[in-house]
Amino acid sequence: QVQLVESGGGLVQAGGSLRLSCAASGRTFSSYHMGWFRQAPGKEREFVAAITRTFGNTFYSDSVRGRFTISRDNAKNTVYLQMNSLKPEDTATYYCGGSTGAAMALAGYAYWGQGTQVTVSS
Repeated sequence: QVQLVESGGGLVQAGGSLRLSCAASGRTFSSYHMGWFRQAPGKEREFVAAITRTFGNTFYSDSVRGRFTISRDNAKNTVYLQMNSLKPEDTATYYCGGSTGAAMALAGYAYWGQGTQVTVSS
Protein backbone atom coordinates (compact mmCIF):
# COMPACT_ATOMS: atom_id res chain seq x y z
CA GLN A 1 0.00 0.00 0.00
CA VAL A 2 2.91 2.34 0.71
CA GLN A 3 6.25 2.74 -1.03
CA LEU A 4 9.07 4.75 0.51
CA VAL A 5 12.14 6.21 -1.17
CA GLU A 6 15.00 7.72 0.82
CA SER A 7 17.46 10.28 -0.49
CA GLY A 8 20.02 12.75 0.76
CA GLY A 9 22.75 10.48 2.01
CA GLY A 10 26.38 11.01 1.20
CA LEU A 11 29.86 11.58 2.51
CA VAL A 12 30.41 14.30 5.07
CA GLN A 13 33.16 15.27 7.48
CA ALA A 14 32.69 14.98 11.21
CA GLY A 15 30.81 17.98 12.51
CA GLY A 16 28.97 18.47 9.26
CA SER A 17 25.31 18.14 8.41
CA LEU A 18 23.05 16.18 6.10
CA ARG A 19 19.33 16.24 5.49
CA LEU A 20 17.67 12.97 4.61
CA SER A 21 14.32 12.82 2.87
CA CYS A 22 11.82 10.01 2.62
CA ALA A 23 9.12 10.33 -0.01
CA ALA A 24 6.03 8.17 0.35
CA SER A 25 3.55 7.13 -2.29
CA GLY A 26 -0.19 7.45 -1.96
CA ARG A 27 -2.44 9.84 -0.12
CA THR A 28 -2.60 8.00 3.20
CA PHE A 29 0.79 9.16 4.47
CA SER A 30 -0.74 10.77 7.54
CA SER A 31 -2.09 7.38 8.66
CA TYR A 32 1.38 6.17 9.62
CA HIS A 33 3.91 6.87 12.27
CA MET A 34 7.15 7.52 10.44
CA GLY A 35 10.56 6.57 11.65
CA TRP A 36 14.22 6.45 10.78
CA PHE A 37 16.38 3.46 11.55
CA ARG A 38 19.99 2.81 10.70
CA GLN A 39 22.15 -0.22 10.19
CA ALA A 40 25.91 -0.45 10.07
CA PRO A 41 27.70 -3.44 8.51
CA GLY A 42 27.62 -6.42 10.83
CA LYS A 43 25.19 -4.75 13.22
CA GLU A 44 21.46 -4.95 13.80
CA ARG A 45 19.11 -2.26 12.64
CA GLU A 46 18.63 0.34 15.36
CA PHE A 47 16.05 2.99 16.08
CA VAL A 48 17.06 6.58 15.39
CA ALA A 49 13.99 8.80 15.43
CA ALA A 50 10.23 8.70 14.95
CA ILE A 51 7.33 11.08 14.52
CA THR A 52 3.75 10.12 15.26
CA ARG A 53 0.85 10.35 12.86
CA THR A 54 -1.68 12.39 14.82
CA PHE A 55 0.13 15.09 16.75
CA GLY A 56 3.63 14.84 15.36
CA ASN A 57 5.24 13.88 18.64
CA THR A 58 8.90 13.11 18.16
CA PHE A 59 11.15 10.52 19.71
CA TYR A 60 14.89 10.05 19.49
CA SER A 61 17.49 7.54 20.48
CA ASP A 62 19.88 8.70 23.16
CA SER A 63 22.76 8.69 20.71
CA VAL A 64 21.20 11.29 18.38
CA ARG A 65 19.03 13.39 20.67
CA GLY A 66 20.03 17.04 20.43
CA ARG A 67 21.78 16.54 17.10
CA PHE A 68 19.08 15.11 14.84
CA THR A 69 15.62 16.45 14.11
CA ILE A 70 12.79 14.50 12.52
CA SER A 71 9.92 16.27 10.82
CA ARG A 72 7.13 15.49 8.39
CA ASP A 73 5.21 17.32 5.73
CA ASN A 74 1.97 15.45 5.18
CA ALA A 75 1.03 17.62 2.21
CA LYS A 76 4.19 16.46 0.46
CA ASN A 77 4.06 12.89 1.79
CA THR A 78 7.61 13.35 3.01
CA VAL A 79 9.49 12.84 6.24
CA TYR A 80 12.87 14.40 6.91
CA LEU A 81 15.82 13.77 9.15
CA GLN A 82 18.05 16.76 9.71
CA MET A 83 21.38 15.52 10.99
CA ASN A 84 23.77 18.00 12.55
CA SER A 85 27.10 17.59 14.33
CA LEU A 86 27.63 14.29 12.62
CA LYS A 87 30.07 11.81 14.10
CA PRO A 88 31.89 8.88 12.51
CA GLU A 89 29.76 6.52 14.58
CA ASP A 90 26.71 7.83 12.71
CA THR A 91 27.98 6.05 9.61
CA ALA A 92 25.32 3.58 8.48
CA THR A 93 22.62 2.90 5.97
CA TYR A 94 19.58 4.89 6.98
CA TYR A 95 16.13 3.48 6.39
CA CYS A 96 12.78 5.19 6.46
CA GLY A 97 9.84 3.20 7.74
CA GLY A 98 6.10 3.51 8.18
CA SER A 99 4.26 2.04 11.14
CA THR A 100 0.65 1.50 12.12
CA GLY A 101 1.79 0.11 15.45
CA ALA A 102 4.28 1.47 17.93
CA ALA A 103 6.39 4.38 16.74
CA MET A 104 9.67 3.17 18.20
CA ALA A 105 9.39 -0.59 17.99
CA LEU A 106 10.93 -2.24 14.97
CA ALA A 107 8.16 -4.84 14.83
CA GLY A 108 5.56 -2.14 14.29
CA TYR A 109 6.99 -1.05 10.95
CA ALA A 110 5.34 -2.61 7.94
CA TYR A 111 6.87 -0.47 5.20
CA TRP A 112 10.49 0.29 4.45
CA GLY A 113 12.49 2.24 1.94
CA GLN A 114 15.59 0.95 0.19
CA GLY A 115 17.96 2.91 2.40
CA THR A 116 20.44 5.70 1.84
CA GLN A 117 24.10 5.56 2.82
CA VAL A 118 25.55 8.07 5.25
CA THR A 119 29.30 8.09 5.74
CA VAL A 120 30.97 10.42 8.21
CA SER A 121 34.73 10.78 8.01
CA SER A 122 37.04 11.78 10.84
